[in-house]
Order: sequence, then C-alpha cells, then structure tokens
Amino acid sequence: MQGNLYEIDIRSILQLIELGQRTGQLFVEAHSFHKHPQAGRNQNRKNLSWIIFFVNGQIIYAVNGDRTLSRLSDYLHHYQVKLQFDEEQRVCLETLNAPEYAYLWTLLEQNIINPTQARSIIYSLVHETLFDLLNLQQGSFVFEVGSALTPQLTTLEVAPLLTKIVKQVQQWKQLYPHIQSPEQFPMLTDIVNLRSSLPEVTVNKLQHWADGKTSLRQLARHLNRSILIVAQAIYPYVQQGWVHLVYSNTTELLTNQQDNAFSLQQNHKQRILCIDDALSICTNIEAILKTQGYEAIAVTNPLEALSLVFEFQPDLIFCDIAMPQLNGYEICAMLRHSQSFRNIPIIMLTAKEGFFDRIRATMVGSTDYLTKPFGHTELVILVEKYLNNSGYEVIKQT
Repeated sequence: MQGNLYEIDIRSILQLIELGQRTGQLFVEAHSFHKHPQAGRNQNRKNLSWIIFFVNGQIIYAVNGDRTLSRLSDYLHHYQVKLQFDEEQRVCLETLNAPEYAYLWTLLEQNIINPTQARSIIYSLVHETLFDLLNLQQGSFVFEVGSALTPQLTTLEVAPLLTKIVKQVQQWKQLYPHIQSPEQFPMLTDIVNLRSSLPEVTVNKLQHWADGKTSLRQLARHLNRSILIVAQAIYPYVQQGWVHLVYSNTTELLTNQQDNAFSLQQNHKQRILCIDDALSICTNIEAILKTQGYEAIAVTNPLEALSLVFEFQPDLIFCDIAMPQLNGYEICAMLRHSQSFRNIPIIMLTAKEGFFDRIRATMVGSTDYLTKPFGHTELVILVEKYLNNSGYEVIKQT
C-alpha cells in the first residue's frame, strides 16, 4: 500500500492498517519550506519523515526522522535520567530504524528506568508522532508488510488514539495565528507587564521556560504534558504580546532587535509583506517596493507566511485570495483577531473582478482590493495611500 496524502489522509491509512490487522512499518515523508525574513527569496527545503511500527494492526512504536536521540533525551529529562553512551554505541544506535527503542530497552535492562516509565515514554512518542502526521496536508506514504519490531513492551490500539488526537489537532488549529508550530521557541518580550499582571511564581516559571532556547515541544516533553496543554497555557501571554514565539534561526535576530530597539525605531523602514502562491507576483511586488525604499519580503507558502508575520511585523500586507492550504480570506480573518494586526492595511490580491469577492473580502476585514495584473504605478499609489496617510497613522497608534 502506497500513495500520496492528497489521495488518502493519514487517519484513513491508520484505520485501514488496523482493520486489516497488518504487521509491518508505515513510512511517511513530507517536505517543509522555511524562509527567513532576512534571507531574501531563498527557501530552505527540509525533508521530514516518520515510521510507525505495527503488529496485528496495533502500534508498537513510532519514530521521526531525527536519529540523534534528542527527543528521547527530552522525555528522560522528566525522570531525571541522562543519556550515557560512548561514541561507538552512538554510531551503532543511529544506524537502526528505531534507535530510541533500542536505547530504551538498554535502560530497562540496566534498571535505570522501570517498565511503567518506559511504557509512558513510548505512549508519548507515539502520541507526538501521530499529532504531527494528522497535521500533515501533503506528502507520500508506503506501508511495507514485514516482521514485527521486537521485543515488544506494549501495543496501542489505533482507534482510541485517533479519537483523542484528532480532537487535539482541531483545538490546536484554533490557536492560529498566534501559535503555528510545536517547534517555535517562546521568548519573554514584556517582563514589566508580566510582573504587574501576574503572580510572581507564574512570572518566575515563564522566565525559566520562555528563554528563547527551549521549544514548545521540548517544554511538553520536559513537563510530560501534551503539546496542546502547553500551547494553551502560554497562549494568553502570546496573545497579549508579553511572550513572542520564534523559530530557532530567528532567536538570535530577535534578541538583537530587542537590545537595539531604540536604534531600530529611529531607522525604521516601512515594512510590507506579500503573500501569494505565484512566485512571479511575489518577485514583481518585492522588486517594485524595494526600489521605492520599502523593506519588502514575499512568501509563496501561506502557512509559512503566518509564522513570519509576527517576526517581520509588517506595516502593510498584500494577500492573494486563491491559495492552497489557507486562502486569503482565512488569513485576513485570523490576523484581524490579533490585537497586533487589527488595524494594519491588508490588501487582497486576485485575478477576479467579481462583486461578491469584494464583498467577502470586506466582510473578513480587508482594507482594499487589487486586481491582477496590475502596473507599477497602480501598486505604488495604493501603498502610499495607506502608509503615508496621516489618518491611518492616528488609527494605528490608538
């Protein structure tokens, strides 16, 4: 059994394996593109992979493509256990399909952890893997029938896991656009308001965890909690702007920005973000606006754009309506629910000139509408209308 995730979703694949009482391994592969605001139009492609091991339709274990044992180390942190092996053992483990599983059994045999703890770790690792897979919208899969992973410490039924995790995925999506990925790193950005609004013990906990060095996923592992519970706990502080969520390659950048905040304000160029799945449109808008002295970036992936918008803090956004995964209406509505982007101009881009498209764009909070194709002068006039308008500046400051 093999195919693409746009033909059949992960949930259905898992249900088929369970119903068929299959024994073997499910391999899933996907690609992620990340573009940093300071990196121009270049995008870094990252291959992501997962393996789920089955016996008679039940899950024995699940692993992601990271063979460094880092996630097992995070889970062992909760039990105050550290990974200890020499270089030869490390190389040997990392050649296995399930190095974590092998090392977990080593810890059991040495009585460093007990079976209850090992089962809890396995459950958490499987839960984490399924959570990621159920969030996937594209990729490929292969199920290979084969012998079961041995020895077996526990088996997990698919149906109850799916029921629980599907609900969590739905709740997770409600945290957009403030929280988009378990791999984001929380950083304190407004300690003054935190101290004036929260008990000292809460502030101390936030200072300990929201250090810009520990991701939401690592927090969940260290605390032995689901990623959803951790995200929901930090969500109010992110919503207030007291905590920002960034990616690992932007932590240093944002720290430097905070240290030099006054200097940045004095030399601030007006920032414009363009979200459009057509690379030619992105390239055109970015080139035109840069020649006019604006700081402009363009993103072709709408999900990546949501993660960048809070880092880039644009003064104006161009957003295409017709895009995969998230359309322009959804993005606009999400941003309007954020206090940070409630009033900034959002201009919808579309190839259509339909009356109802304009009405719907207005209903979700768009500021204006630009029909493609458009000219250099038309684009610049529209930008200057909103960025150099004193009335808008007054609204933005309130």
